[in-house]
Amino acid sequence: MPTATSYTRLFAIPGARAFTLGNLIARFPQGMFSISAVMLISGVRGSYALAGALTATGLVASAFLGPWLARMVDRYGQARVAVPATLVSASGALALLACVRLDAPDWVLFAAYLPTAAQPNTGGMSRARWAHLLDGDPKALHTANSFEQAADELCYMLGPVVAAFLCSALFPEAGALVGTALMVTGVLLFAAQRATEPPARPRTTATRTPLRVAGMPPLLAAFLATGAIFGSLEVVTVAFADELGHKAWAGGVLALQAAGSCAAGLVFGAVKPSGPAARRHPVCVAAMAALMTLPLLAAALTGSLYVLGGALLIAGMATAPTMVTGMTLVQQRTPDGQLNEGMTLAVTAILGGIALGSATGGAAVEHWGPTAAYTVPVVAATSALLLSLHGYVRGNRS
Repeated sequence: MPTATSYTRLFAIPGARAFTLGNLIARFPQGMFSISAVMLISGVRGSYALAGALTATGLVASAFLGPWLARMVDRYGQARVAVPATLVSASGALALLACVRLDAPDWVLFAAYLPTAAQPNTGGMSRARWAHLLDGDPKALHTANSFEQAADELCYMLGPVVAAFLCSALFPEAGALVGTALMVTGVLLFAAQRATEPPARPRTTATRTPLRVAGMPPLLAAFLATGAIFGSLEVVTVAFADELGHKAWAGGVLALQAAGSCAAGLVFGAVKPSGPAARRHPVCVAAMAALMTLPLLAAALTGSLYVLGGALLIAGMATAPTMVTGMTLVQQRTPDGQLNEGMTLAVTAILGGIALGSATGGAAVEHWGPTAAYTVPVVAATSALLLSLHGYVRGNRS
């Protein structure tokens, strides 16, 4: 039976609670920014396609900038890189709000939003700290990775609810403003915890990029397809709720998917995994692909936001085990001294997938309507399954 004992031991490590608290504050806005941008742009400009394209642009920029920032973190240390990068990212968020308020042309919105790509991968830095502190203890590291995934899901569970409430109850820019303040505060608190920070490791000419490590490319491709699930679900669900006249409830409905994943992640972390991660990963992705058909069926057969919420809750239960197992593979395959870069490549693939899914989901809503657009996450989940199976077969042959 799963117990909380493993988590109690985890946070008995000196400094663990302090850096986790700062990191949670810094990560909370991850669940706020996208939906805040979608609600802001769709509300002010009246276009879901523009909203999806804008958020996709920011995520694509993050996909290019993220690995370089992570490389700098590995080379110079987390605190020295994360703090200035966060300030640059915050300036982009504030610039976007100003441009929307001033009714700037669409292309100016895209230019203003680009600096948000400098937001550091705080989740990856937290996982790197656990890997540093728990070196040589794979079971404890499994628990730590599961906790981190559950923390991600908690942020994505509560973040959209808070963002939707702030944008609806106060003013359209409120969600992004609060998110920016939390991001800066959390990173400053996290960076101040120097005792648990992994040592900087200068690169040498012999150092390879994790991209060239055997098994990494197909794994990252599966992360890309998984991200497309998240990006498309967010845009399509907001549009579905809007069509029913309950746009303000969209955050709460999306939170149910994250709630299912959060609960599954905590249970998954408290039990001992069976078999190698490379074998478990396709099984987890297959479960995720199967359950991702439920939101489409709920929307098409009932048209009810309540039934859709239940479908998302169940569908989310396969997300955390899939992500935890995938991140474990990334940690196993990444060379020493490049852990931040390796995990950021995984997060970058997810962000790239979210961008693709967001843009595709927005276009599908415009052309097919919200109900039919739920086929986009189903196709993305099927693609993730095929890619994970390809990676497993290729790994067994090598």
